[in-house]
Amino acid sequence: MINTILFDYDGTLMDTNEVVLQSWQHTFRTLRGREEDPEFIRSTFGEPLVKTLAKLFPEVPVEKSLDVYRTFQREVFTDFVEVFPGMLELLKELKQRGYKLGLVTSRTKDTTWDGLKHYGMDKYFDAVITAGDTDKHKPDPEPILITLKRMDSVPQETLMVGDTMFDLECARNAGVKSVMVEWSVTMTSEEMAQADYVIKTAEELLDIL
Repeated sequence: MINTILFDYDGTLMDTNEVVLQSWQHTFRTLRGREEDPEFIRSTFGEPLVKTLAKLFPEVPVEKSLDVYRTFQREVFTDFVEVFPGMLELLKELKQRGYKLGLVTSRTKDTTWDGLKHYGMDKYFDAVITAGDTDKHKPDPEPILITLKRMDSVPQETLMVGDTMFDLECARNAGVKSVMVEWSVTMTSEEMAQADYVIKTAEELLDIL
């Protein structure tokens, strides 16, 4: 019986696609003097930021590229970010029904909490795990397992809601059922089919439960 539901942040709970895209384009303009193909940038969504920066800008110290990216994003974050339709209502309903709710993200703590507090969502979560809370990141199971330990929950009674293959594989590696959102901008229909469940709207999660 499911009693715990974990959510990814970017692209699942919050529509951060535009702010992430703009942050990458700013980084490419600053470090390379040009912009990058948006589809290529979207293909990196869900991967830990430091790993992607090191891979895309191997000639630049990662501390520098990270500063370029994060400084820009902090300045414009709440201007671009929105909650996906139905998510606020879903969190409220789940909490009223007595479910334990957790957030598992590779995003930094400051911008994660900026978004949660901006939309009044911080009160719904029993545990929030961000990039600085673990040395290992999705698709490694550790972020989920740390979250479950903090919530006194077990994998067999948990669902993980996400939008990337990193979320799906993290759930699978942790022994947790996966729910992928159809509004994902990174997953193909074939990849989506690997999930235990797929939802077209936030409310459909209630039907699964």
